[in-house]
Amino acid sequence: MADETLDGFLEALASAAPAPGGGAAAAVQVALGAALVSMVTNLTIGKPRYAEHEAVMLAARAEADRLRGAALALADADAVAFTAVTDAYRLPKESAQEKAARSAAIQHALVGAADVPLRTAAAAAEVVGLCQRILDGANVNVLSDVAVAAASARAALDSAAINVRVNLASMSDAATRDATAAELDKYLSSVTGADVVVRAVADRIGS
Repeated sequence: MADETLDGFLEALASAAPAPGGGAAAAVQVALGAALVSMVTNLTIGKPRYAEHEAVMLAARAEADRLRGAALALADADAVAFTAVTDAYRLPKESAQEKAARSAAIQHALVGAADVPLRTAAAAAEVVGLCQRILDGANVNVLSDVAVAAASARAALDSAAINVRVNLASMSDAATRDATAAELDKYLSSVTGADVVVRAVADRIGS
C-alpha cells in the first residue's frame, strides 16, 4: 500500500478480486484519519496564537504519522490474512485425516483474519484519541478537519468490527472468540468519543 497510488488501490478494490476488500478499506480509513490529524497539527505548530498547545501538537503529530504507516501495513496484511483463509478452505477433504487438517488450517487462518481488523480497530481508536487531544488547541481554520479525522476513524471502527465479527462467526475456539470479541468492544467504546468530537466541531462552527 505504501507505494500504491490511490487510483491503483481503488481499481484493485473495485475489481472482481476478493482482496483487497473491506478490511483493507477500513485500514485506509484509519490512514486517512491519521493523515488529517497530522495536517491539523502541521498547520497549528509554530503559530504564536497556539503556542500553549505546541507540546500536545508535536506529540500528536508523531503518533499520527506512526499510525498512518501502521494502517497502510494493516491494509496489506488484511489481503494476506484473507488469502490464507481462502487457501485453507481449498485444502483437500477426501479422507478423515485431510478433513481434520483442513479444519485445523481454517481455524488457524480465521484467528489471523480476525486479528488484522482487530488491530485496525485499535489503530482507529487511537486516531479518535488524538482527535480528542488536539481539538481544543487546533488551528481554527482547520477545525473541520479534526471532525473529518474523527469521522474517518469512526467509519474505520465500524468497518473493522464487521470484519472481526465475520471471522468470529466461523471460529470454533470459544475462548479465543470471546477474548477477541471483548477486546473489540473495548476499542468500539471510542465510537462515542468520535461522535463527541464531530458534534463539538459542528457546534463551534455553528452548524
